[in-house]
Amino acid sequence: MSSTQPIGIFDSGVGGTSIWKEIHELLPFEKTIYLADSKNAPYGKKPVREIIELSIKNTEKLLEMGAKTIVVACNTATTNAIKVLRNTYNVPFIGIEPAIKPAALHSKTKAIGILATQGTLSSELFHQASELYSKDIHIIEVEGHGLVELIESGKKDSNQTKNLLLKLLQPMLLQSIDYLVLGCSHYPYLVPVLKQILPEEVQVIDSGEAVARQTKVVLTRNNLLAPEKGFKPIPEFFSNTNPEVLASLINAKENNFQVSHLDF
Repeated sequence: MSSTQPIGIFDSGVGGTSIWKEIHELLPFEKTIYLADSKNAPYGKKPVREIIELSIKNTEKLLEMGAKTIVVACNTATTNAIKVLRNTYNVPFIGIEPAIKPAALHSKTKAIGILATQGTLSSELFHQASELYSKDIHIIEVEGHGLVELIESGKKDSNQTKNLLLKLLQPMLLQSIDYLVLGCSHYPYLVPVLKQILPEEVQVIDSGEAVARQTKVVLTRNNLLAPEKGFKPIPEFFSNTNPEVLASLINAKENNFQVSHLDF
């Protein structure tokens, strides 16, 4: 396997581009291929067996494209399928989990909120992490019903989204949280709206930077880091629905990024 092969990244739609941005910023000399499985978004409401099947489908497409490592840029896919993927394929996998640990360790009010999908909140991996850090912390879990669909349809800044967030966050605010953990890779795109809603003392955290750092660690450990050459490879993005929302989130025209439709 060559170090110049691409990093493959997949998500149940466009949200994982929030993870891609962190990876691209930290590792600009790495070629990246991003798959947006928007046709099947959101994964959060699907049964575990289907989440695993979709994750296998995405993995095999990325391997077909020459991926040297795969980032599962979806909380639901990580918490439900990454163990199966690691046991099935001979490439390193990097997953994404809600950043419960830093929120729990730094909370002063001893109350943190977690906004995530049903598939993440009900997973075994999430429960293990939650139990580990919730001994002295009150964790308020809320399912973000409808948020992924709004982001996928290009309505992240709409009044509809703001009103839904106001409703979803109410139980957390009543419990005086001082940290809001975003447990879905789509949700970082809601930060501008969240900042309008949340009190100043509430900090919003997600897993993007941690995933990028872990990607670098894994590539280094496996001698797969690309050489820092004089030019930066152009990332490739693929969506199995209309790629316009994906293109707008990454400012494709301004950055000269390639965004294409692909059936997978």
